[in-house]
Amino acid sequence: MRNKRGIPLMVSGVLLIFCAVALVGYNTWEDRAAGADVQKILRQVEAQIAHGGAAQTAVLDEDAETQPLAAVASGGHSYLGVLDIPALGLTFPIMSEWSYPNLKLSPCRYRGSAAGGDLIIAGHNYESHFGRLKNLELGDLITYTDVDGSLYSYEVSDVVILDGSAVAEMSAGDWDLTLFTCTVGGRQRVTVRCDLDE
Repeated sequence: MRNKRGIPLMVSGVLLIFCAVALVGYNTWEDRAAGADVQKILRQVEAQIAHGGAAQTAVLDEDAETQPLAAVASGGHSYLGVLDIPALGLTFPIMSEWSYPNLKLSPCRYRGSAAGGDLIIAGHNYESHFGRLKNLELGDLITYTDVDGSLYSYEVSDVVILDGSAVAEMSAGDWDLTLFTCTVGGRQRVTVRCDLDE
């Protein structure tokens, strides 16, 4: 009798292990594909940024909220600029509007603007996107270059974990730049707060 119950349980266990391995494999493949896609888009966006020589150090503009954000097009989407995180060896084009499908392609502007001193950027937790944000340390430098060639340099001031439902807290405070992504379980948000490095 024990043998009759043992075989179905063993088969079920093997199937569950197979499904887990398949899921990990799919997630790894999706992460690598997203990393390759974002690098291709990055090259296209960087080619369109108005450098006119070296990037110009930007200054904040109190009237930025009333002005439309300049963008360039690539692959049917619009991009506002390029985010560089040297401590993690990551550089991304920043998509102008966030949505769940857009997050699979590239980090996206959640709200605010660099010129207004309140830019919030959301990114998928792929390792090739924002999955390593939790590894940033206080004092790490981050730069953002908008499509007009203005360069904003930031310093990491805080790395916190917010509850996934803490929508108001995401934009609370006087941070010049906020980056965030989901934790692996998706219930919380790794949130990096930055101040303009003046």
